[in-house]
Amino acid sequence: MEITNSIPVWLDKDHPNFLRWERARNISLERGKFVKQVLEQNFEPINLSVLDLGSGEGGTSKILSEKNFVISLDINFIRLKRQKENFNLGKLLQADAIQLPFSDSTFDLIIIQDVIEHIENLNQLHSELLRVLKEDGLIYLSTPNRFSIINFLSDPHWGNPFISILSRNIIKNIFIRFFRKKERSRNDIPQLLSLKTIRKLFSKDFEIKLMTDFSVDELFKENKGIVWSDFHLKLINIIKSTKADRIVKRISNNHFGFVNKYLTPTFYFIMKKNSQ
Repeated sequence: MEITNSIPVWLDKDHPNFLRWERARNISLERGKFVKQVLEQNFEPINLSVLDLGSGEGGTSKILSEKNFVISLDINFIRLKRQKENFNLGKLLQADAIQLPFSDSTFDLIIIQDVIEHIENLNQLHSELLRVLKEDGLIYLSTPNRFSIINFLSDPHWGNPFISILSRNIIKNIFIRFFRKKERSRNDIPQLLSLKTIRKLFSKDFEIKLMTDFSVDELFKENKGIVWSDFHLKLINIIKSTKADRIVKRISNNHFGFVNKYLTPTFYFIMKKNSQ
């Protein structure tokens, strides 16, 4: 994110989203543990060369670096500095996701955790991912669902209704212009992606697997690395108190149909690069 008046927006205590972002920072390690759990449902994440792309607070890099070689990459220097201070991570790199400073076929695994919606040039990102991934390399991708009714009621980034379906230009020129003026200089304004968009972007070159079933099970086991917004936490409590969690578990699935198109709030994917 851009820095405004020497203070990053996400560290500004007067910002309406400060508590949401602070909670996300505080559970950074828990989020990393959840990523590791998702990976373990598909393979053993050991002795891999890993790129944590848009690594944020660094919790995922910290967890995966215990048994792998991990490079933590972020475009924001302040975030990388915080990673060094909080986790003493050694392999830190400031760079742009669409201009990766690595040779071809460098990584076994790339982590893209709640980052892709902040990137404008998705085709260039796709090209770079293909280039730096090894043959049969893997991607962990998580991102909020543009057409989820849950996100429509409360956007995961802004906390407001309706924003989730808006384009980046409308968010910037209308919502930010009139309601979040402090963020006018941001260059990472999120635009949520639909399941259709993600499949169109990746299906030609990757085998795509959704992990909705596992994430729903973990959600109702009170996994602390999945949810941190007040709206979503309250919604989960309501679902559990009314015993509706049984219904949610019953209808959740890993298919590319109605449930994941319009209900699932966050996509979790494991994607394997096709052999050339």
